Parts: sequence; C-alpha cells; structure tokens
Amino acid sequence: MTPLLALTNISVHLDGRRILHDIDLSVAPAEIVTIVGPNGSGKSTLLRTIIGALPAAGRIERAPGLRIGYVPQTLALDATLPLTVRRFLNLPRRTARDRLETAMARAGIAALADSQMADLSGGQRQRVLLARALLGDPQILLLDEPTQGLDQPGSADFYQRLAEIRDETGCAVLMVSHELHVVMAASDRVVCLNGHICCDGRPEHVASAPEYRALFGTGTRGALALYRHEHHHHHHGDAG
Repeated sequence: MTPLLALTNISVHLDGRRILHDIDLSVAPAEIVTIVGPNGSGKSTLLRTIIGALPAAGRIERAPGLRIGYVPQTLALDATLPLTVRRFLNLPRRTARDRLETAMARAGIAALADSQMADLSGGQRQRVLLARALLGDPQILLLDEPTQGLDQPGSADFYQRLAEIRDETGCAVLMVSHELHVVMAASDRVVCLNGHICCDGRPEHVASAPEYRALFGTGTRGALALYRHEHHHHHHGDAG
C-alpha cells in the first residue's frame, strides 16, 4: 500500500534552534494517526511542515495529487461581522450546493447552516472548520489540537465524528492532540513526539512503552496532569 504521506529524515530549525530532528513518519490511506507529546515538543511545527508552511531539511513525499484538508486550531473572526455558517463556507468562492450540504452533514452541522458564526459554541465552530476542510473531498485531514478548549464529552464527540468520516469516506486523519485518554480510543496509531519520535505504534503498544511513560507518567493521572498543564500554558500564548 503506497502511503499518502511519507516523511524521511526531517529536521526543522527555527531561529537557530533545533525543533525537530530525524523524523521518519508515514500515513497510510484511511489510517487515523495521532501525534502526542509534551509542550514544546514540536507537534504543531511538524504539522506546519507537512502542509508546507515551514522549511525543513529531509524529504516529504506526498501521493500524486494528494488532497489535504487542514483544520486549524482556532478561527479568528470579527464577532461583529454578520456571517452565517453557509456564507462562511462559501468564502472565498462559492461551493456547489450539494458539496456544501454533504460537508455540513458529515461534520454534524447541517442544522446550523443559517446560524450566525458569532453565536456558535467552541465545539460548533470546530465542526464548521472541519466542514470547510471537507469541502475539497480530502484524502487526508490534518488537525492541530482540534478540541482545544472543549470539555471532555465535546472532545470525545469530535473524535467520534472523525472516525465516522474516515469510515464513510476512507479519508486518513493525522492529528495533534494532548488528550491522551480520548486519543487512545480513537486512533489506529499513536506517535509520541519530543523533538524526535520516541515511540510509534498501536495505542495499546504505545501506552505500555517505557518512552511513553517517561513522557507522560502512568495511567490517566499522568494524562490529566499533562492536560491541565497544557491548558495552563496555552493561556500564555504558547504555540505548542
């Protein structure tokens, strides 16, 4: 099976600092891969490198004509701007109506088409961003901590939706997350990152790996401590 995406020996330096080194990573069709790691481990950097927003040494091979859907962490929108969900999804250019309906249905926001963007909850807004990424019928979805700021049911719900989209469309998913408990349930493969790949494998394999325990401690206590720690840091504008 030819991978959709294959990274070989990737390293990234920003402002003279080495953020990532020796990264080998590939994503197969219809696979859900989650990247976890402590703050400052280079998770967002890796995603930005894959979409070509950052220069890197090494090789990134994409399947020919690969369609990537990118879901950013948050959306900065002028709250005073009257903009419905449907209008927003039609920016910058109109999308065929049936394609729009399909994307909204898959993202679980069909009922919100005529709602104002400014009135949406954080979870609904994330789903709108997901719908926007689905408009181009992607073969792989890239998501950067998509459930930032959502409560645990909201997060679980979002990951469940991603798994359903994968089942319906065969679209692969590569996401960055800090929510270990939810991620473990939703992923085919988990990659632990801390500047380099510490471990990579099936969730149950990774959860018992010493490298993982060294990063996160054992059980959900470690995960929850990390979760609080990340949230605390994000308020200080840490890009992760």
